Amino acid sequence: MESVRLVLCSFPDLDSARQIGTLLVERQLAACVNLLPGAESIYHWQGKVESAPEVLALFKTTEILRSALEEALAQAHPYEVPEIIAIGPDAVAGPYRAWLLESLRQDGL
Repeated sequence: MESVRLVLCSFPDLDSARQIGTLLVERQLAACVNLLPGAESIYHWQGKVESAPEVLALFKTTEILRSALEEALAQAHPYEVPEIIAIGPDAVAGPYRAWLLESLRQDGL
């Protein structure tokens, strides 16, 4: 059975998150993207502690498509070092899993 993956990525604003999320859904590398504005990130960057408002995006994909999604995401992303973290859920409801798989590319890249 194909493994579902949840890929987390933060963006500087809603417009860039929406544009890139739409692109990856159109390419069928992600079945769905949830955009969660209102996040704040605190991080080290170039020797200083920084903070910035961000939009967290949750991309739903599969392990087979994960590498292609990550590559497309990194190419389109405005950050020099985008956050791209993939995790595997312990469980996915059967009907949602079926919809997700039907919504993605079937060529396996």
